[in-house]
Amino acid sequence: MANMSLVKNPMPEQDPVVRAGNFDEVALGYTPEMAIDEAKRCLNCKNMPCRSGCPVSVRIPEFIAKVAAGDFDAAYEIITSTNSLPAICGRVCPQEKQCESKCVRGIKGESVGIGRLERFVADYHMAKADKPPIVAPESNGHRIAIVGSGPASLTCAGDLRKLGYDVTIFEAFHKSGGVLVYGIPQFRLPKEIVAAEIDNLKAMGVKIINNAVIGKSETVDELFEDGFEAVFIGSGAGLPQFLHIPGENLLGVYSANELLTRVNLMKAYRDDYDTPIKHFNRVAVVGAGNVAMDAARVAKRLGAEHVFIAYRRGRDELPARLEEVEHAEAEGIEFQLLNNPTRIIGGEDGHVVGIELLRQELGEPDAKGRRSPVPVPGSEWVLDVDTVIIAIGTSPNPLIRNTTEGLTFTRKGGIDANEKGQTSREGIFAGGDAVTGAATVILAMGAGKTGAQSIDEYIKSKNK
Repeated sequence: MANMSLVKNPMPEQDPVVRAGNFDEVALGYTPEMAIDEAKRCLNCKNMPCRSGCPVSVRIPEFIAKVAAGDFDAAYEIITSTNSLPAICGRVCPQEKQCESKCVRGIKGESVGIGRLERFVADYHMAKADKPPIVAPESNGHRIAIVGSGPASLTCAGDLRKLGYDVTIFEAFHKSGGVLVYGIPQFRLPKEIVAAEIDNLKAMGVKIINNAVIGKSETVDELFEDGFEAVFIGSGAGLPQFLHIPGENLLGVYSANELLTRVNLMKAYRDDYDTPIKHFNRVAVVGAGNVAMDAARVAKRLGAEHVFIAYRRGRDELPARLEEVEHAEAEGIEFQLLNNPTRIIGGEDGHVVGIELLRQELGEPDAKGRRSPVPVPGSEWVLDVDTVIIAIGTSPNPLIRNTTEGLTFTRKGGIDANEKGQTSREGIFAGGDAVTGAATVILAMGAGKTGAQSIDEYIKSKNK
């Protein structure tokens, strides 16, 4: 065996100076040669620890062996046998915390670039002109309704359709894809890719009804009256949380949700769309998760000269993916760590002119092992900004809670569901951010998979 490289093949990407001024995808993807070379780093372990780290159980060593052999079509078949959205997962999954964290190669050197290989295989398949037509499975006559069209719902729909169920998705927005289209920016997940994955599901026979707000246009109970035998609720967590500090209602304060939706779904960054968007100059983003990084990088691309991230903990506690933090820094985002916002300051015209920050020191670790910030008395200072974007998390929208009798909810407003996705009401299942509050795309997909299995068991037990 040749001496195997200890490091992954690096991902080719756009130059940071160039990309900070455009919305094109940052990562450019592997070439076939890079993909084959990277795949050959896989040891094809017998006990496949990487699979145990994947919420949708992709048959990882099997697909990688096909890539190493140059058989990209076979690799695609293997991935899609358990994962309906490979081009999306290959881009936004936190692989370093999941499959790649379990990779044996990672003990000495770097793990195999599993996510990069998945993305390569999916993109290779998408770019092919002569794809075999998608065959829609025959109907088993049972109708299932799905609320929302984000990652949990799309996964649940794909898995149920493969089992023969007639699946209808009800989506509140005019575009399908949920957080994949309104939340994650174009430069991280191109919307054309989400649309292509959704087209694959439609070709399999999944029906999608847009502009359908369940809880308004129709309630969950009315779906059962319409003849649906089970309902999966994957309506996400679209309600932004705020800091509750003075000055939050000043002009120039936005939730990351509003900013990202205007830019992603309403194409405010394009000259040929007339979605209004303010010109920012100096922006403070409060929070440090992936959404905060997205908001900061979007503000930069919209022409802001200075973009700051204000976060009350230190660098080691940043919740965002390392890759997102590195990309943000390379693009010139300025980090104000160990600083907690205490108030937002307005000018006479009611518009933001600054944000007051209080310096913090790290104290003892909390229950999760993250060190708690302790304020340094008298250390307040003001950062001059004209815009503040709040990115400290989201919670589920209360619409379904307020219109569905008999469902129970968690303290944070999520739907109460057990590990099989069953809720307190027979025939109603739920998963993804609607249950957990804001989390990752892949965990939502795992919940959609579980929901599909549970619905299948439920319908079969009812029809014995």
